[in-house]
Amino acid sequence: MRRLQALDPSEAPDKSREILSDIVARRGGVGDMVATMAHSPALLQGYLDFSRAIKRVKIPRPLSEKISLAVQEWIGCAMCLSAHTEAARAAGLSEVDIELARQGTSTDAREAALIAVAVRVLAEPSSLSDEDVAELRAHGWSERVIAEIVGLVSLNLLTGAFNLLIGLEPDE
Repeated sequence: MRRLQALDPSEAPDKSREILSDIVARRGGVGDMVATMAHSPALLQGYLDFSRAIKRVKIPRPLSEKISLAVQEWIGCAMCLSAHTEAARAAGLSEVDIELARQGTSTDAREAALIAVAVRVLAEPSSLSDEDVAELRAHGWSERVIAEIVGLVSLNLLTGAFNLLIGLEPDE
């Protein structure tokens, strides 16, 4: 059940109205999540800026989608799982890749190590250790990618938690 309603740009607070109007002018419309975030201009602007920044990470797109699937499976956001499954297919992932990612793993040991750490960043960050970082380095992951995992996980937490709070579900 929907708990917060999406806002039409004309109903949004002034700053959100400007942001939404700009998005509509460039893309022709906004999604339900963004239109609902418009209740808070600070949240809306922060989400858009963060989302743009995370698009510049060095994690390859297919792997980024695997990580997002693993994290969203843990969070339990059906809306995000649906969106990331679609994005994973568009990035060339097979149904097996998608299912393994949702289980928090991959057939590739290097990817599996990164995905596992990403899930722990979300679920149990205090358990992360020197050994975890050493293992990622041993798999050839750069310090940049290791740092960017926190950003990717955080963006997924933001969207997943927001959608769960507002009651946004995928269309059946």
